[in-house]
Amino acid sequence: MKDTMSIRLPKDLQRQLNIVAKRENTTKSELIRDALVRYIAAKHFQQLRRKVLPFAEIQGLLTDEDIFRTIS
Repeated sequence: MKDTMSIRLPKDLQRQLNIVAKRENTTKSELIRDALVRYIAAKHFQQLRRKVLPFAEIQGLLTDEDIFRTIS
């Protein structure tokens, strides 16, 4: 079930949101939902990365290239 929320945005951010919604032919609600999903996913990824980073470093996996080399 969807809940309704109210948020306060500065005028400039409201203006930018309106412009993007019109340009993308979507609703402001959909843009905000998408932004929240992306934000939450990024935060989750950062938390997981912090947890596994010490184990990766022990294995010598310090860069993306190290990881690609290992799994290739």
